[in-house]
Amino acid sequence: MKRIVLYALLPVLLIACSSTEDRLKERANDLCAYIPDHELLEKSRDYMTPDFYAVLDTMFYRLPEHEAMDHEWLYYFVTGNGGTIADYEVQSVKQTDANHAIATILVRQKWEDGSFVETADVEEHRLYMELVNGEWLMSDFDEHKADCIRYIANNRKEEAVREAICEYLVREIGLQYAQGELCIPVLMMVNETGTSVYGDFWIFWYNISGDTLKTVSGGNHSGKMTVQLQDGTPVVTAFEQTEDGAGNDASARRIFSSHYDIYMNMHSNENVREAVRQEQLREYIRRHSLNIHYYQDYGWPAVELILK
Repeated sequence: MKRIVLYALLPVLLIACSSTEDRLKERANDLCAYIPDHELLEKSRDYMTPDFYAVLDTMFYRLPEHEAMDHEWLYYFVTGNGGTIADYEVQSVKQTDANHAIATILVRQKWEDGSFVETADVEEHRLYMELVNGEWLMSDFDEHKADCIRYIANNRKEEAVREAICEYLVREIGLQYAQGELCIPVLMMVNETGTSVYGDFWIFWYNISGDTLKTVSGGNHSGKMTVQLQDGTPVVTAFEQTEDGAGNDASARRIFSSHYDIYMNMHSNENVREAVRQEQLREYIRRHSLNIHYYQDYGWPAVELILK
């Protein structure tokens, strides 16, 4: 009798499992539309777990931009930078426990007209799902969440060091210049080794005139800073600068040593310096909610700061 009951239940169980897998595959297919690719959509919030969305929101929109293409590995989740559109196919879904599942996603790149190269590789990705309040949501994609968390932690450490350097430059160096309303340093980091931070550092004082920062004074102070933790907070404890005048190059070679070529590539390239200056000015403006759209050095045209 027990065997008869078991045999009778088996088809029911198989149908139930198949039905569950079909529903998960259908849901995974819906979630594919919200996989981040070059941007994080606001509407994606409703299709992701709160912690996954918060991590991605920090990565895409809350971190300062210090270097061009700094987050390239994140922005191109699927398509890369080739102008194609990702075409998704849910191959399978494996439910790992009552509240978690992993979908295997096949992705083919298509051109905007819908065509594709027959010989192009089809990539395999993993979409993680979690049941939250009775609804399956995207909780991770190709394990990028852990990458993002590590990146954010490292960025916060770097930001603390940068803040310590900025405070030092304003307090110890900026007071040597003709002062304006705002002192905003420009940091071009060459290398960080232990407590030593090598950089091409600049000081700029500005006055605010309408929507324009007008330069009052400024100058260069390159060299090696020693940054140490004091009560858990980075503090600049020493600064060895390059010399002015005839001894400049020799002192730069001595201080920067094996990093000298990198330093010179930065220091001698005005275009790079101005690009970094604009980037860091934009971040300062955003951080302090200033209504500023231009900066202007004395005797030069105003430069527009396009806020992203």
